[in-house]
Amino acid sequence: MDLTRLSASLMYNVKGFSRLNAYTKRIIYQRDVPKGHLAVYVGENSKRRVVIPVTFLDEPLFQGLLRQSEEEFGFDHPMGGLTISCHEDEFFELTSQLHAVL
Repeated sequence: MDLTRLSASLMYNVKGFSRLNAYTKRIIYQRDVPKGHLAVYVGENSKRRVVIPVTFLDEPLFQGLLRQSEEEFGFDHPMGGLTISCHEDEFFELTSQLHAVL
């Protein structure tokens, strides 16, 4: 399977997961996840819930994190939401770079 196809498949699954999560959690998270954003869980041991713009899903740097998380968790996320396994500091450094670009 080529990288383009893998990336498209991965993005489709993440976006589908996001929509499903939004439907099932709509009442609980309606106030703290603005439209156009997605809640993810970040960290290696204790997971921290972070709200990010969905535009990050199209960025190659962020897609690398998604691939890494897919290898570790597949699509069975123990926190009930998209889980990204990396140091919180690394995640916030990457997202600050993405905020500067976007």
